Formats: sequence, structure tokens, C-alpha cells
Amino acid sequence: MATKGSHTYTSSQLESYFERISLPARHRDLSYEVGRNNNAQRDLEFLTALQKHQLAAVPFENLSIHYSPTHTIDLDPGFLYAKIVTRRRGGYCMENNCFFGTVLRSLGFSLYSAGARVSEAAAGSHDSSGYLGWSHMVNIVLATNGNKYLVDVGFGGGGPIQPLPLKANEVSPGIPPHQVRLAYENIEGNSDPNQRLWIFQFRKNSEDAWKSNYCFTGLEFLPQDYEIMSFWTSQSRKAWFTHKIAVVMMVLEKEEVVGVITLVGGEVKRRYKEDEVGLKTCSTEDERIIALKEHFSIDLSEDDRRGIAGLVTELPHG
Repeated sequence: MATKGSHTYTSSQLESYFERISLPARHRDLSYEVGRNNNAQRDLEFLTALQKHQLAAVPFENLSIHYSPTHTIDLDPGFLYAKIVTRRRGGYCMENNCFFGTVLRSLGFSLYSAGARVSEAAAGSHDSSGYLGWSHMVNIVLATNGNKYLVDVGFGGGGPIQPLPLKANEVSPGIPPHQVRLAYENIEGNSDPNQRLWIFQFRKNSEDAWKSNYCFTGLEFLPQDYEIMSFWTSQSRKAWFTHKIAVVMMVLEKEEVVGVITLVGGEVKRRYKEDEVGLKTCSTEDERIIALKEHFSIDLSEDDRRGIAGLVTELPHG
């Protein structure tokens, strides 16, 4: 029996996915060469294109916790395909990274997933240098030349926009003018000073100090680990996902990520390179439903819309 971690999509499903993310034909041709001829550079180019187009087409969003009859998250790869490709929705970290990992495995990439801890600073405690518990998921892709890459399509506007080699302190571009890197260090709270984790960091420009968004381990996590993690993040009243609505999607121009559009609560904003502007303030449910369709191409069903009734995230009607 296949496990969730070994599930793959069919060739026709992958073609529909390419259409979903508007992947150019020149990149689709590379899908037949993954892992063949030991051409790690071509594989990396294809992986980079997939990640950027995924980020610009499939939003990070936690709407299923709020706009849903069940208020639950399903990490089954088949369900995720129907949600993301057929229904043209997105998902939060474990949904998007589980789905994207299944896409990569189906294409022939070798990979595994790992758990991550979000920094307290990234979660809103700006004066803290500690980390929360396991609540994030990343994919680690193993190239044919032996290199490993962090691939993350589930951290919203603060995550990487391309594969990052698992090499300490190698600087890569983020959403302009941001820069990102991986550090390999001990973290606050560890009893053993010799323990090391990979830490994803960013800075606003070359003169700014590095800030940590999350850390992750090299240990492979299994599907049942994410079931436990996702249950807490989607159901606990201590998890911000349950009391705040967030939708994030990257802006792609000429194959480069240049900005991000966000909806948090009722505020819609767009950051293009260094400039951020407010696009809309939603004061009613009808206005937010329209904003989701207009800015993120998310069209909620009537059943989904009714699901928010009585929740703390519900806006006034009228």
C-alpha cells in the first residue's frame, strides 16, 4: 500500500498543474529530463522555475480553517491536488509543501521533508530570539551531484523564492531588495551546545542585520508527524491561524519574483520591490469575498462562505 509520502500524480495531472501555474512551454520540456543524464544544472533550472511559478499562482492561505463547513485541514495528496489544481485554491505551509513535494516526486526529483520551528520574532514577538514548537514544513531536494537544496513554498511573504543550497552563509536574492541565507548554528533553548540546525534568515538590504524566520532539522519527518503538527496549528486557539485570516501570493515579472500581495484580516496590500501600498480595506464579508476573487482568484463556494458564521474572524455583513 502506498503511503502519503510515496504518492505520485499522473502525467495528465502534472500537465494540468503546469497549466494551473502558467509554466512556460520551454520549462515543461525539462520535465522529461529530471534525474537523467546527471544534468544537475538543468534540473536546478527547472526546479527554480517550478518554485517561482508555484509561489505566483498558488497562494499561501488559511481560509479552510475559517471559510469551511468543517474548519479542518486535509493533507492527503489527492485531496490537495483537487483543492489546489481543480478548485484553484492554495493552502498553508503543510498543505502547499506537501502538495509541491508530491509534484516534485512525481517529476522524478529525489527529496524528503523536514519539520521546522518558526522564530518567535517572525510570529510577532519582535524582541525575542527564541523559537516556537514544530509547526512548519520544508522540502529538501537531493540533486544528482550530491548537493541538497531547501525548497519551501509555504512560508508566505517571508520565505525563500528559489531553491537554497544547504551551505552556511551563502547569500541569495529574496523579494527585492531583500536578501536571504541559511545559517548552521545552535539555537536558544538547546541544552546541548553542540547541536546545530539550519536557520533561514533574511535582511532588508545589504546594510541591515540578519533576522531569523525559522529553523529546520536534517531529520526526515513522516506524513504522520505532519498530521499531528497540522492538527495543532489548525485547531488550537493558541495558534494564530485560528484567529487571523491571511492570504499571500507572489508577483512574478519576466520569470522573477518582484513583489507580494497580502490580505491580513481585512487589509489588502501590495509590496512591489521597496514600495508598499494599501489596495483595499474590507469592512464587510461581501467586500472580503470580492477581494479574494479580485486579487487572489479565490472563488469561495456558498457553503464555504457560510462556514465563517460566528467565528472571531467574521466581518460584519451588509
